[in-house]
Amino acid sequence: MSDDVPDQPRGEQIQRAEREAARQRILAQAEADRIPAEETDRAVPDRRWRRGQK
Repeated sequence: MSDDVPDQPRGEQIQRAEREAARQRILAQAEADRIPAEETDRAVPDRRWRRGQK
């Protein structure tokens, strides 16, 4: 059976379409917020943990 069953209630079809639209919006936002790997692999020295150690 396919997902586009004609005898499926209209409300369920609408809910499925709304869920898919929400999923697409979330994926688009995640892609917009994504930080490229090239920017995350640069080491930033953090020596706070060495305070008091010689």
